[in-house]
Amino acid sequence: MLKYVLFIELFFITAQTASYDCSNLLMGQFLCPDASRNQIDPKTQQYIGCTVSGIAKVWCIAAEGIECDTTGNNTFTKDMPCKWTNGYHLDTVLLLSVFTGMFGLDRFYLGYYGMGLLKASTLGGFFIGQLVDIILIALQIVRPADGSHYIIPYYGAGVEIIRSDNETYRVPKDDW
Repeated sequence: MLKYVLFIELFFITAQTASYDCSNLLMGQFLCPDASRNQIDPKTQQYIGCTVSGIAKVWCIAAEGIECDTTGNNTFTKDMPCKWTNGYHLDTVLLLSVFTGMFGLDRFYLGYYGMGLLKASTLGGFFIGQLVDIILIALQIVRPADGSHYIIPYYGAGVEIIRSDNETYRVPKDDW
């Protein structure tokens, strides 16, 4: 409900300047101008200061006509989603999986020691397990054991896996 009130106040009452809690602003009501230059790590292509929980604090500026009530000016920090990385490169893991996957070195590198030992003792699951691992790693379904994401050597589209659990259910659609 607060989002709709902010929307109405912003777009229909433009002559007045209002004071808001800027951490709750909607997209389009703020701009993070230095995110592309000063706040992104060129090695990981994620925000600098990305935490294990996948949140980074980024400096942003409120849109014209909005004053932040906490700072007194238009700058504030906003929690932005990011992908935490711990130094595992996707191309390194793929090369390990293709050339030494039958010995389980790709799984040892990712931190799955039991699976690596199983692959080493069966020559990569009679080479079928090696082929399956190449596909799973290329699709980024198998990630490092510490829960981090891969460092991808190019900037572009990434894979986001959506999983369901016992808390996920289908909401029935209202009848028209």
